[in-house]
Amino acid sequence: MKTNITYISAIGFHAALGILIYYNESIAKLYFFVALFYFLHQIISAADSVRNYEVLKACAYFVGAEVFFRATNGAISYEAGKYMVILFVLMGMFYQGLSGKGYPYFIYLMLLVPSIFVASTTLSFDANFRTNIAFVLSGPLCLGLSALFCYDKKVSFKQMSQILLFMLLPIITHTAYVYFYAPDLKDLITGTGSNRSAAGGFGANQVASALGLGMFILGVRIFINSPTLILKLLNMSLLIVMSYRAVVTFSRGGVITGLLCISVFLLMYFIRAKPKARTKVISMFVLFLGALAVAWTISSNQSSGMLEKRYANENASGVAKDDVTTGRGDLFMGELDGFIRNPFLGIGSSRAKDRRIEEEGQGITSHNEISRTLAEHGFLGVIILLILIFKPLDLRSGNRQNYYFYALLAFWFATINHSSMRIASPAFIYGLALLNVTHEKRPLHRKQLKPSAE
Repeated sequence: MKTNITYISAIGFHAALGILIYYNESIAKLYFFVALFYFLHQIISAADSVRNYEVLKACAYFVGAEVFFRATNGAISYEAGKYMVILFVLMGMFYQGLSGKGYPYFIYLMLLVPSIFVASTTLSFDANFRTNIAFVLSGPLCLGLSALFCYDKKVSFKQMSQILLFMLLPIITHTAYVYFYAPDLKDLITGTGSNRSAAGGFGANQVASALGLGMFILGVRIFINSPTLILKLLNMSLLIVMSYRAVVTFSRGGVITGLLCISVFLLMYFIRAKPKARTKVISMFVLFLGALAVAWTISSNQSSGMLEKRYANENASGVAKDDVTTGRGDLFMGELDGFIRNPFLGIGSSRAKDRRIEEEGQGITSHNEISRTLAEHGFLGVIILLILIFKPLDLRSGNRQNYYFYALLAFWFATINHSSMRIASPAFIYGLALLNVTHEKRPLHRKQLKPSAE
């Protein structure tokens, strides 16, 4: 009961914080620094046996809060979310060391370096070399260091649930903020394009990615972390509100990614579950679908039917759009062309964006990390992708206890294909997939044998 009260209190506090920051946005900076110093203290003062756990909680919290801090100008810099994850995992490495088996990720980090030297000769004169390189490589660097730190580190299944909870809490803050920013959406939604106003005045793609991550975590909690009726109803209600706000951003990638990850997790959990637990999963799944249906109905009503047209790839008049990728297919093919023309060392970090500025007058950021990696790193990019895809599968072949593995890997892969690595979540969540998640064994209670009377 005490755990339930703590959870409900944490939810209430973070929701109230989002509302408070809506009314006074300057509080966001205070929120950032309080969170930073709190987690630094937790890591430094923790016992060696739980320091890895504290590092992971700190990273998870700032991953969940990253887009919110960007939207409210609360962080010290735009890329602060990635920098905080890098800082915390470096602290973890300093205190706890690394697994020697994770050496492919050290190779991965080394393979990123040549693109910097290539960029020094290919970037245009007007490009800010340091800023462009930092922006493009901060995500891959964050992923490499997260993978090195997390590789084969042991955490319990209960600790893993808490790590994901720490990621969820600031997303709840963000949801409350977005809701108060635009409580009535009927006048804001007039078309089927991504809606910045519905996303709280910030980039719809990033906001939908953050809320989609929250949907995934809440979906998991409904099935495995809601032992009482009160918690089931609370988590269902949070899922409805969060799904509603994610869907009405009209940015589809984050929503689809969240639903994909929930589906993958449930499939793996169902396969491993005992027959009695499977029945419970099926019954909860019906309620879960009901919650999503409610969220969709509310969203459709608020958008005056535009939502259905968006997901049917139609414009406001109901006419089908020619390009389902909304221009991203052209970006993908353009970057593949860069790889074909420069197959050995690529065109250099950030050159893909820089070239679009030269040719089209605007530097649209790539939405696909696969094509960007190939274009900017050439043949080394092929090796990078092979490491990222096959090393986790190699780890999985020797340890199949992590129910979250495929869902986390799916989140990384889906996110980098619709939002690249503009935010820290795919990088850190990739690292979480490499953890060695152990399951607590229930203690055996043996009856004492009474001494026989002689």
